[in-house]
Parts: sequence; C-alpha cells; structure tokens
Amino acid sequence: MLLTAVLLSSGLVYGQKKKEQKTPEPYRFTVEKSLPATSVKDQHRSGTCWSYATTSFIESELLRSGQGEYDLSEMYFVRKAYEMKAEKYARMHGKVNFAAGGLAMDVMHIWKHDGLMPETAYDGLAQGDSLPVHGEMDGVLRAYMDDLIKNRNRKLSPVWKKGLNAILDAYLGPVPERFTASGGRLVTAKAFSESLGLDPDAYVAVGSFTHHPFYTDFQIEIPDNWLWNSIYNVPLDEMMQVLDEALDKGYTVCWDADVGEKSYDWKRGLALMPLTEIEALTGLERARWDDLSESEQQALFYDFSSPRKEREISQENRQQMFDNYQTTDDHLMHITGIARDQDGKKFYLVKNSWGTGNHIYQGYHYVSEAYMRAKTIFFMVHRGALPGETAEKLGF
Repeated sequence: MLLTAVLLSSGLVYGQKKKEQKTPEPYRFTVEKSLPATSVKDQHRSGTCWSYATTSFIESELLRSGQGEYDLSEMYFVRKAYEMKAEKYARMHGKVNFAAGGLAMDVMHIWKHDGLMPETAYDGLAQGDSLPVHGEMDGVLRAYMDDLIKNRNRKLSPVWKKGLNAILDAYLGPVPERFTASGGRLVTAKAFSESLGLDPDAYVAVGSFTHHPFYTDFQIEIPDNWLWNSIYNVPLDEMMQVLDEALDKGYTVCWDADVGEKSYDWKRGLALMPLTEIEALTGLERARWDDLSESEQQALFYDFSSPRKEREISQENRQQMFDNYQTTDDHLMHITGIARDQDGKKFYLVKNSWGTGNHIYQGYHYVSEAYMRAKTIFFMVHRGALPGETAEKLGF
C-alpha cells in the first residue's frame, strides 16, 4: 500500500514536471548596433549581387562620411564590368570566366577608372521591366563572345566591340556621357564620383586561408574573380576582429560568402552552423522520402525553431570546407550591425538584395558568429576600420 502511494506520488511529481517543461522559444533578437544604410533593393532575376552589395556599401560610406543619402546605379557597374570581362575573355581565348557574377573589388575598380552615377541617370531597365531580368542578355553575350573567339576570319574584326556594346545598349540602355546632378549641373560619371569626396583606393579585402602565408595578399582562387583581384590574408580570429572592430567604429562591411547551406534559411532570415554536418542524401537511390528513416529525414533539414548549440569553427575545419568545395563563393551582401539572441549569442545584421517580400526581417538576415567564421570568403572594409596592429602587419 505504501509502495503504491509512493509510486502514485512519484508519478504525480513526474507529471507535474512534465507539465512544467516549457515549449522551446523561437529566436528573438536584440539589435546592439545598427549602422546607417539605404533602403533594401531587389536584384530580381539577375546575377548581380556583387554590384548591389557593394553599391549599398558605398551608399553607407557616403552616409558615414556626412555626404548625405544617395541611390547609386548598380547597373552602371554591371555594364562597365561586362565590357571589361569581354575584352579579357577575348584576350584569354575564352579561358577565363565570362558570366554575370563578380566581386566587390570589381565595383571599386570601375569606380576608380570610370566613376559612378546615380540610379536616376542609369537604371539599366531598357527592356521595360520594373526590375532586372538578365537571363537572355547573359546568354546572348556569352554566345556572341564564344563565336567571336572561334576566329573564323583568322583575325578579330575591328568592330567586335561595337557589336558587344550594341547588345548591352539594347538590354541595359546606352550609358549617358553626361547627366544632371544636384544643382542642375551636367557632369560625367568621373566628375560626379570625384564630387563625393570618397577614395576608391581606401578599401581593402580581408580573408583567412592557410594555403597562402598570413599577412600577405594573394589572388583569391574563385571562379567569379575574372579581374584577378587580391585579398589580404590574416588568421581567422584576426579576420573576425577586423569585422567586429569595423562595426564598433561605425564602418559597415561588404561580405562575400557561401550562402548555399541548408542551415541558411532565407525566409526565416537565419544562418546557423549545425553541430554536425547535414547529410546530403539526394544522390542515393533510397533518398525517396518514403524510404527514409526518421533520423535520415531529420538529416536533410536543420531545425531553426529555437536557439541551439553550433559547431566550433577552427582555422583547420574552415580551410577543409573551402578546399573540399563545401564553401564556395555564392553571394555578396552588406553587414550593417550586430545583434544578440535571447541567450546572448552574437549574430550579424546583414542586408540582402532580394527585396523585402517573403522575408521575415524585411530583407535583412541574422547570421551567427559560427556561420560567419566558417563561410566567409572575404570582407571588404575601409582601411581606417582595420585594427592598428593588423594594419601595421599588412604594411598600411
């Protein structure tokens, strides 16, 4: 009788404890630092994230330096980049990447040599669309260049660049030689850029890889690096210090990263690094959902429902992911702040260029510190944002 009472009592206590267990709480973020940025734009159906992210970054630099708010033309950089890509593709006999993609440093190169212009002067929407749609244009340009380098006439035609520019004019519109700036002045792109008071040479790209010596620069080996841009190489912890100190000093950061992970959920606006790698089962015959066990089904997805532990990212496993094509150059975005979840874990506030529709945070994402350590290709920052010791080691 006593034993039964004890068991009943224990069961009651257990039942009470079970009832007291709380349902896991979804992520809640508190923004600690939010730096000035212009409105979220939409690259739509174009592979031009590199231009959108870097243009957004320059617009924030103008805000930071007291020059006011500008809406700069992303398509101006896209147009100029295609002109340069085509020439290099011809000179390299088609043995270099010729596609829509690019890097942040492409924009800085164009800014330095050709200037920049506002959106009102060049929106690149010659086809009548309200947003960029570039699939056909990209295909036509590639076909044109591929046929050109077959060299059917045994020498390149002296008018091939006119043909290229005619295609770009048709899809993006002719680039104006002069346009009206504030105050009614007619200016060139170069004169307009000089009036803004920023120096395109004042920016550096920083990454962290062990296949090159630290505190040197090297040409980053990724397909979209058609211009053969270089980044500066520092240890992983120091790379993260560059990011944190830049934001702390009031500088936003242009971010090149791998965002193709299953643990990057665009609609939820969250990027996390799971404790264990999410297994890819799509290549197996048994990958049909009905044939998978519960654990295998769970391996296909990552649980974003509430805060959880993440993988520790070291210099070594970061490098392994890059070497094994598990970290690839997928996307560029704009880091504008720091936040914490309800457990105090650090996240980075990241501005994307896919518009504000269907995104819980209106076009922004929260990226965990672990994800940032693992999947960053490089950051681009103002040289003044570098920690003093890092700048000295890099020779600035």
